[in-house]
This record gives sequence, structure tokens and C-alpha cells, in this order.
Amino acid sequence: MRRNIASSRHKAGSFIAKPAFTKCWFLPVWLMLGLSRLIIVTLTFRRIAPYLGNSIGVSAYSHILTNKQEAQALRIARVVRLTARYCPWVSNCFPQAITTRLLLGIYRIPYSLYFGLCRDPETNQFKAHAWVTAGRIPVSGGHSFQYYTIVGCYIKP
Repeated sequence: MRRNIASSRHKAGSFIAKPAFTKCWFLPVWLMLGLSRLIIVTLTFRRIAPYLGNSIGVSAYSHILTNKQEAQALRIARVVRLTARYCPWVSNCFPQAITTRLLLGIYRIPYSLYFGLCRDPETNQFKAHAWVTAGRIPVSGGHSFQYYTIVGCYIKP
């Protein structure tokens, strides 16, 4: 019991120490991750794709951002990554990519959303991944270009 209380106090103190941006966006991002997961489970990719941006095929595309836009993209990356850890549902790369795309769209930051595939050397099966970049900032999904072959790219309309 004491351990739970101490852990809760630590988590509360840690949350209070977070930047205002993170505290303000935590609950909305949590809800967006849930909604994104629900959309992924219930709709086909063909129905989701038009809302991801303009498809440019398998090309890699990078925007040039201002310093202010890069700083905002980093804040968005942190809040999405933090919030995904506290979701009771699966918040892997795809829900995070959709949520990141929505937040970047709200702040009018140019983005590129990628889908990639690679073959797992141990199991010889394909693994899929989704990631978002804004300029040179990997906003969600990390530095994935070296591991995955791009099979689709969507950019800000």
C-alpha cells in the first residue's frame, strides 16, 4: 500500500514538473490516440488514407522548417511519446503517427508520414512501421529510414 502511494506521489510530482505544453496536451493526445486506434481497427486503410495527406508514392520527402517549427515539432514528439506509454490500448507506431499528423496539422507544421516494411532476419517475416518527420525532426517512430523500405509517403496537403 505504501509503495503504491509513494509511486503515485512520484508520478504526480513528475507530471507537475513537465512543461506546460505537455500538461495541456496530455489528455487530448490520450483521447486522440484512442480515437486513432479505434479508427485503425474499424476502418480500412483505403478509408483512412485520404486524411493522412497527399500521397507521393514511395519517395522520401523532407520539408524545410523554421527554428520555431522545429522546436514545436520536438514538443509534439515528446507529448505523443509520453502519452502513448499511459494508454491501456495498443498505441504503437500507427496510432502515434495519426495523432502526430493531427497535431502537426493543428500547428501548421509541414510533415511527411511514411509507411515502411522490412524483413525480420530471425523469423523471415515482414514487419511494418509508420513514422512521421517534420523537416529533420523524427516526430514519431524514430529514425526508421535505415531499417525500413518506404512503401508509402504522405505529405501535408
